[in-house]
Amino acid sequence: MAMNGAESLVRTLVAGGVEVCFTNPGTSEMHFVAALDRVEGMRAVLCLFEGGATGAADGYARMADKPASTLLHLGPGLGNGIANLHNARRARSPLVNIVGEHATYHRAYDAPLTSDIEGLARPVSAWVRTGLSAREVAADGAAAVAASLSPPGGVATLILPADTAWEEGSGVAPPVPVPARAPVQEEAIVHATAALRSGEPVLLHLGDRAVRGEGRRIAARIAQKTGAQLLAMTSNARIDRGAGTVPIERLPYPVDQARAVLEPFRHIILIGATLPVAFFAYPGKPSALASPTCDVFALATPEQDQIDALERLAEAVGAPAAVGAPAEAPPPASPRPDLPGGDRLDQDAIARVLGALIPEGAIVCDESITTGRNFFPATHAAAPHAWLQLSGGSIGLGIPMATGAAVACPDRKVITLQADGSALYTAQALWTQARERLDVVTLIWSNRSYAILKAELANVGANPGRKAIDMLTLDDPPIDWPSLARGYGVEGRRVETLAQFIDTFRHALSRRGPFLIEVAL
Repeated sequence: MAMNGAESLVRTLVAGGVEVCFTNPGTSEMHFVAALDRVEGMRAVLCLFEGGATGAADGYARMADKPASTLLHLGPGLGNGIANLHNARRARSPLVNIVGEHATYHRAYDAPLTSDIEGLARPVSAWVRTGLSAREVAADGAAAVAASLSPPGGVATLILPADTAWEEGSGVAPPVPVPARAPVQEEAIVHATAALRSGEPVLLHLGDRAVRGEGRRIAARIAQKTGAQLLAMTSNARIDRGAGTVPIERLPYPVDQARAVLEPFRHIILIGATLPVAFFAYPGKPSALASPTCDVFALATPEQDQIDALERLAEAVGAPAAVGAPAEAPPPASPRPDLPGGDRLDQDAIARVLGALIPEGAIVCDESITTGRNFFPATHAAAPHAWLQLSGGSIGLGIPMATGAAVACPDRKVITLQADGSALYTAQALWTQARERLDVVTLIWSNRSYAILKAELANVGANPGRKAIDMLTLDDPPIDWPSLARGYGVEGRRVETLAQFIDTFRHALSRRGPFLIEVAL
């Protein structure tokens, strides 16, 4: 029996390893929706807002190391999802972004939903293609999967005109080979080796694969041999950390703090990291954070094979693994932090609670913005866990990212560290957590303000008055987060003391299913 283009596409995606579709479809996508019923192996997860779908696909990719697909409705649906596609692009997450389109012949009539979908997609996509026929769309899907996985990973947007979905398709298209990461040139190894042997202060600035377990362990051997220091980027797609891993701090977000951290170094070697720059321009402050006299160069870009580069550099500086030992043996475990005493519920106490209670194998999705900037030191010796961050600065990622991570890893507890202001952008994703019965604990840092923007008023030299301050507060009326969560089908509680927080967090960790805690700050 012949299959239509939509079924050909879905079967091709499944054959290429795509097992989940985060959806918010409309009329033009109905044949794709119907095809999901006929194809085994593709889970469909409904999201109430397209930014939830794209953020969930990002979180899924970070933990599964392979793409999910999205299904969005025409240009406006894509527009609603762009903010979290921006974050996915910055995280280099493999993602097959399927966007419905009017039938090819209907576009000429300029119906109300007609728009330039390719124009919207290109800034947040590594690859964009519009399907031309039902006979070709399966091959387009195979190409999209390969494009999403091609180093360093990215968003592949396939635009699906309605008639390419309903007309007769070609059947399943064969997978397209994915190129391997390219090795770095020997000149880069020589440059890095010379810097490490110069006797001058050197920083190994890590990101992408170099900040995950294997890469960081090799980097630590190099640092131990040469006296170099390790530092992660400010924002990282994923860091595997906790007891048994090499502790690493991040470059601070505030410009003055970041410049102070980098100022002593005469050489900064980038390994999977990008140039350290300020998030924003500030009057009288530089955009580049390293000293102008510092030698900043890339040993391995995110597109290149960072693990191979680190292994070659370790050999060049005489830091191979010990004979007979595992190539990257973990460091000895540090004692797990104790729970804090007293009753003060502040950032330091929260950090210590996290360090003491994060369960083994947990996935922490961090969109703390201001509250969580200093959570890392107290959680270095927590139980082993993965830590996912807001990678592109476009707020509203945390709850959807946790949703996707929980779909990717149903046997792991997911903990969302969530600022209250940014949570309101995509709170609808709580409903998806309830519908899918996902094991997610959401911690809302409830300071009832856009706290980071209050600090930015001073940083940019503005002179705020009452009207400006009103634009940054969320306390009139205050958001009732437990009630909001219950409206989406998620149990929620508000805590106002440290003891309440510890007890409620322990309770949430002991059960399965979504749970929200509003932490009054």
